[in-house]
Amino acid sequence: MRLRVLTPEDWPLWREVRLAALTDAPHAFKTTLADWHRGGEERWRARLEMPGAFHVVALRDGRAVGVAGGVPGEGGVRELRSVWVGPEARGHGVGDRLIGAVEGWARRSGGTTLTLGVFPGNDAAIALYRRNGFVDLSSDGVTGERLMVKALHRAGGGP
Repeated sequence: MRLRVLTPEDWPLWREVRLAALTDAPHAFKTTLADWHRGGEERWRARLEMPGAFHVVALRDGRAVGVAGGVPGEGGVRELRSVWVGPEARGHGVGDRLIGAVEGWARRSGGTTLTLGVFPGNDAAIALYRRNGFVDLSSDGVTGERLMVKALHRAGGGP
């Protein structure tokens, strides 16, 4: 398994893995499969062209089996988004590697905190995030989405 950082030219791969994620786990994302079927190449490129964003795909035998993204927020906040691992790759550390890649990007880009949102009942994802050092912050009170956070420390243990 290898990780590949996506560029706007990789929009067909991004489309493939995003549609697979929304098909496999529609309960895990704020957007739906129908939302992403609207629009063409421009829609897919737009996500990959977000200033300062980071998107990575896990590939096994040349096939996408996982994805994760990171987007910058205010100050030192970075957000982990769109994490998904295909059923055939679950339990093999793919999620940990994807999160690690986004965490590395967050640190390199000056991030001090990495946040994420996860829907209640997505116990496997919650366990993955906790295993990677995220702690509960709050619930958004509207969708019930659980907000989780991880403080990012630089090498040597300092903030």
